[in-house]
Parts: sequence; C-alpha cells; structure tokens
Amino acid sequence: MPGFLKGIDTFRHYRPLLEQLVMKDIKLKYRRSILGYLWSILNPLMIMVIMVMIFSNMFRFEIVNYPVYLIIGQTIFNFVSEATNQAMWSITGNSGLLKKTYVPKCIFTISKVTSAFINVVFALGAMGIVFLICRVHFTIYMLFIPVILLQVYIFALGVGLFLAQGTVFFRDIQYIYSAFLTAWMYATPIFYPIDQLSFRLMWGIKHFNPLYAYITQFRTVVLNGCFPDPRLIIYGFMTAMATLIIGSCFFLKTQDKFILYI
Repeated sequence: MPGFLKGIDTFRHYRPLLEQLVMKDIKLKYRRSILGYLWSILNPLMIMVIMVMIFSNMFRFEIVNYPVYLIIGQTIFNFVSEATNQAMWSITGNSGLLKKTYVPKCIFTISKVTSAFINVVFALGAMGIVFLICRVHFTIYMLFIPVILLQVYIFALGVGLFLAQGTVFFRDIQYIYSAFLTAWMYATPIFYPIDQLSFRLMWGIKHFNPLYAYITQFRTVVLNGCFPDPRLIIYGFMTAMATLIIGSCFFLKTQDKFILYI
C-alpha cells in the first residue's frame, strides 16, 4: 500500500508534464492543417461513407441503421489501433529526454494513449452527426457511453504499456503487431454481423476478443436503446484491468533496462 500511494503521489507531481505531452501530440497531429481539428470529425465520416458504399453493395447484411452500426465499430477499433501504435514507440521516441533527466517512463506511454483518447472524444462529434442523419433516438442509456469508453481506455493502456516495453528490446514487434492488427480487425464484427459466422468462430470472438464486448455494449445503448448485458460489462472491465495489470508488471519489471537499449 505505501508503494501504491507513492506511485499516486509521483503521478500527481508529474501531471503538468503529462498534460503538456498530450497537448503537444494533439497540436502536432493537426499542425499546418487548414481544417485542423475538424479532421477528427471529417475523417471518420469519410471512411464511414466509403465503407457503407462498398459493403452495402458487395454484401447484403440485414442490419438496421448500418451506418451507425459501422461507425461505432470503426471508432472503437480505430482508437485501440491508434493508441497502441503510438504507445509502442513512446519510450524509444523519447530516448533523448530519458537520457538527460529523470522522468517516470510510463508518463510517455500514458500520454500517447490519452491523446488518442481525446481524438476519439472529438470523433464522437462525427458519430453524433450520423446519429442525427439516421434518426437514432437519444435515450438515457447513452449516458453509459463514458463507462464503455473508460473500459476501452484502460484496455488500450494495458496493451500500450506491454508494447512500449517490448519494442525497446525487440524492434520487430512493429511488424508482428501490424499483421496482428489486420487479423484483429477482420476478427472483430465491425462491418459484418457476428451471426454470419460459424458457431465456432462466433464463440471464439465472443470469449476471446475484448473489442467485441466494448463494441456490442456501445451498439446496445445506441441502436437498441437499452442497458448492455451485465455479463459483457463485467467481462469488459475484468479484461481491461487484467490487461493493465499485465502490461504494468512487464513495464515496471523492465523499465530500469530501457536506458541500455534506447
């Protein structure tokens, strides 16, 4: 417990640095862009329109409000992809600063995941536009959306911490993870209904793909206008916390060796 309290105190001490790192990432992303932050809304909208045009013509899915169904899955997956990819290089990308002064190393990984999370908050504007166009009924259950996003944030942070420490020692992780992300995207019901799959595949995705739990919770509160299955919520939080604990343990165990490899 004293160690835990010390960690919280250290985090509070470096909170201004975290805020500066997050703001730097956001500003750099839209630097020299004419439309600036509007791209956080326009980009997911354009991708959604293209995907709706392609999949609506190539495949005949009986999905009510397919654009809404699609943009929810797309937004959640894109956040995890962006957050973990940025977190992967959070240590090696700040090697110069880490060699010059003492800074809690995890602060760089947290900042990358947090900046990606803020981009998702901006992207909710695009989602809201789609909801209005598709005449989605806004219900009180949508107040549960921040809880869903919290689950995804914790999960992405855990994966990010694991990838960040691993990339310091094995740079090949970037190629492995890139291929894994592609497989993960197709194994997640983003643009297709899960009931189109065989029973074995459906069972595997429901039990071993955390993104299914997060996306399904989101779709339930928006498209069905009701509270998500409590089992999905429990599974989502347990998976997120387990991932964070594992990622943190690997990170803390190896962080003293970072300086030798960066």
